[in-house]
Amino acid sequence: MTRRGKQRVVGDRLGIHAEAGEWCTIDKIPQPPADVLQAAGNPRLRPARMRPLGMAGAALGAPFIPVIMFFEFLAKIEQAVMRSLDAKDEKERLRAKEEDEKRRRDATIAEQGLDKVFDGNWQGNAGQFLLRWYSHSTHHQRLLLATQDEIVLVAPPQRVSVGREKHMEVVARIPASQATLVDPFSGELETRMLLIRFRDGSWLRVETEELRSDLHMHLLRQPLAD
Repeated sequence: MTRRGKQRVVGDRLGIHAEAGEWCTIDKIPQPPADVLQAAGNPRLRPARMRPLGMAGAALGAPFIPVIMFFEFLAKIEQAVMRSLDAKDEKERLRAKEEDEKRRRDATIAEQGLDKVFDGNWQGNAGQFLLRWYSHSTHHQRLLLATQDEIVLVAPPQRVSVGREKHMEVVARIPASQATLVDPFSGELETRMLLIRFRDGSWLRVETEELRSDLHMHLLRQPLAD
């Protein structure tokens, strides 16, 4: 089953009609001020460690890693050979395009402060939601589902190493009246970055597993705001 198919199965099983979905992670949560942390009930700020059984499973899969790396190496060689066969002008065009995209991306990041996991205001809606992130689930990932009425975050309640779809449950819901999902680059650049932007102006940054993910494409299909 494809990645998108698995996400639809999860959504159907949980009774969620999602228009798009993608697995996401967040950056490291910075240490809040002591009074903010205490007021929030001293919540967990890090995902749970991988369980010993999960570590054993990873060890069993270790012999396959060299094989995977070998095929990845072959793919990189093939890509390098194909690039070497390109005309010089095409190489220069691609290089210039990549440099231009990087400049625009870096400028946007610097301007909007998107190198942080959130806007920095712990009293804002995003900051308060971030404080509860790992209280909702100790898993390091979230399946973010976009529906017409809300943003739904789904995850195993506890961290798992394999079979994340089998243990899924809804861990948080954010109504559309409170927040919207935003691509800060408006589709102009390929990126994993998305923002959950709350109505008070605060925001939380998530990173999708794929570049220009299903969520990015979903946002591109939405009508422009007036």
